[in-house]
Amino acid sequence: MPEPFGRQSFDSAEKAVAALQLLYDRNTKFLRDAFAALAAAGGDSSKRYRAFYPEIGVTTSSFTQVDSRQAYGHMPTPGHFATTITQPHLFESYLVEQLRLIMRNHGVSVTVSESTTPIPLHFAFLEGTYVDGAAAERIKRPIRDLFDVPDLDGTDDQIANGTFEVAFGEPRPLAPFTAQRIDYSLHRMTHYTATSPQHFQNFVLFTNYQFYIDEFVARARDLMEKGGGGYVEFVEPGNVVTRAGQSSPSEGVGPQRLPQMPAYHLKKRNHGGITMVNIGVGPSNAKTITDHIAVLRPHAWVMLGHCAGLRNTQALGDYVLAHAYVREDHVLDDDLPVWVPIPPLAEIQVALQEAVAEVTGLSGYDLKRIMRTGTVATIDNRNWELRDQRGPVQRLSQSRAIALDMESATIAANGFRFRVPYGTLLCVSDKPLHGELKLPGMATEFYKRQVAQHLTIGIRAMEKLAEMPMERLHSRKLRSFSETAFQ
Repeated sequence: MPEPFGRQSFDSAEKAVAALQLLYDRNTKFLRDAFAALAAAGGDSSKRYRAFYPEIGVTTSSFTQVDSRQAYGHMPTPGHFATTITQPHLFESYLVEQLRLIMRNHGVSVTVSESTTPIPLHFAFLEGTYVDGAAAERIKRPIRDLFDVPDLDGTDDQIANGTFEVAFGEPRPLAPFTAQRIDYSLHRMTHYTATSPQHFQNFVLFTNYQFYIDEFVARARDLMEKGGGGYVEFVEPGNVVTRAGQSSPSEGVGPQRLPQMPAYHLKKRNHGGITMVNIGVGPSNAKTITDHIAVLRPHAWVMLGHCAGLRNTQALGDYVLAHAYVREDHVLDDDLPVWVPIPPLAEIQVALQEAVAEVTGLSGYDLKRIMRTGTVATIDNRNWELRDQRGPVQRLSQSRAIALDMESATIAANGFRFRVPYGTLLCVSDKPLHGELKLPGMATEFYKRQVAQHLTIGIRAMEKLAEMPMERLHSRKLRSFSETAFQ
């Protein structure tokens, strides 16, 4: 193991984070160097190599009453609170903000030390590192005999789910995710989206159609060529980067084929821009990608997609602003029971409605002609129309549902579970209960006209949210009885 790292106390958030970075860099380098030496020598080592994640800790001794309007940045009770830390360079601004709030609200210092959680070898390599299989084969003993490997027993969502039980004498959790859980998601994110986690922005748009991505890409490239309009870079799969003022990419190589859920990033400084992800179709994809993006602690995510309109009064192209969800997607049943209500968040709802009004030029009573607020049902069976309709249609009617899709409730429920502000604005693309489907040719014209307007609304809504103070955007409605101090 590396030399022991003594516990250090800090009254400065910046200095504490710098110490985390130093410790993390040292310990991951130790593991990389050990692996490289064994691979180069064809080693048959009798030793085991281990290094630990850094840990940040805070101790309070008072039931300090903080500003009750704040959703995070304070501990609920006296005690010792701690969390393991990974990738402190990636999370630098986030960590500094969280620690500043805690120090300000409680008047305490924070400690940096080594945790008792080993860093798996797989998570110690630098992003983009290619490990030749032949190098590993030169090591005579199994890798897990020599190094720690990812341990699924410590990679879970018990803290976020509110089911974590603190053992006697152990610190209470300071953050919603542990270091190994974050590392796991960072690796998955790269795999699914073909872009580095460092490019993800704090305002995320999800869609279930490539049409939206094509429109987003065209607008972003045009923005870059014209100087950026406040955005500094546009990043596409393969980490292909086009900078403001450029008409073509200056770095990166696009993948030979798109990944499962490609991501595109219209970047501002301090991650204040917009990321858009094509999650494809279905609640499983929706859960998968939000499980991973959640560890980046974004400020908001919104679903933009198509839906089936369930009311005769709706027309193709109308908008649906979800204010409630019927959850028949089932992928989150074990993590968030269906009896848990998923409330609308006023800040998101207002931003979306204002954006619709601004882009369409309609307001007040006239806005009701093209937009309806109501319940969205999410189902896990795309061909529900082919079953006996008496059951589903009765449930949809009793729930007052006005639209049906396969992703929105999943994204909203995971936003609720992970304390990420969420919202949904859908566009009616067919009305199966009324036999109203798009004819060939109609579909092309519909997508050309409606996707452009819908995307403009989504971008404008995200820009409105970005202009909002973060302490206002992060709602107390998403916090449980006993919460972590970190957002």
